[in-house]
Amino acid sequence: MKPGRSAAELGREIVSCRACPRLVAYREGVEPRASYASQVYWRKPVPGFGDLGGKLLILGLAPALHGAERTGRIFTGDASSRFLVTALHSAGFANQPMSESRDDGLVYRGCYITAAVKCVPPGDKPTREEFDNCSRFLDAEISLMPSLEGVLALGSLAFKAYVSHLARAGTDVRGMVFEHGASYRVDGGPVLYAGYHPSPRNTNTGKLTMPMLVGLLKKIRRDLRI
Repeated sequence: MKPGRSAAELGREIVSCRACPRLVAYREGVEPRASYASQVYWRKPVPGFGDLGGKLLILGLAPALHGAERTGRIFTGDASSRFLVTALHSAGFANQPMSESRDDGLVYRGCYITAAVKCVPPGDKPTREEFDNCSRFLDAEISLMPSLEGVLALGSLAFKAYVSHLARAGTDVRGMVFEHGASYRVDGGPVLYAGYHPSPRNTNTGKLTMPMLVGLLKKIRRDLRI
């Protein structure tokens, strides 16, 4: 990773990455759902998307098999995306409550969204080596956010990935435990917030409700004065 590279250069490097043979084989071999049979799947790593000048980074785990890995944009085209972007719109971070394709007109204001692992992993379970291989991309994306003041990690694995980023930077990460709504103020760095991932397994069971997620996003907005 060359220092000082632009967002566009970083994006191209992410999309061309083939560092993890298991993930390359899985993403390139995905079978389209019947409802998407006429579409050409992205089948490549998925860079982040949004406002790099914003104060908030939202970090997910990885692209969804029939969402971002189909459309080529993070949190786009699946149930988790629809739930998250509806909440972001309600909290004032998005110009519209939908995220269906790369040309749908979605704009984020004050936040940038990315994933800890840039390719879809089998069973939504990246290996430690796959997390490690992608860590340089997360570090680089964070370095491109000069106004970053807060990070919202969606789910325990995304939370762990960001804590690992802090540890690489020499931060004392003892006592940082994932719990929805928890926050940790890091000396000299952004506040780390934890939130449940907006996956159907959480939203369909009521573990995460729309008021819970909107409430957390609005709290972050107040805290960071966005």
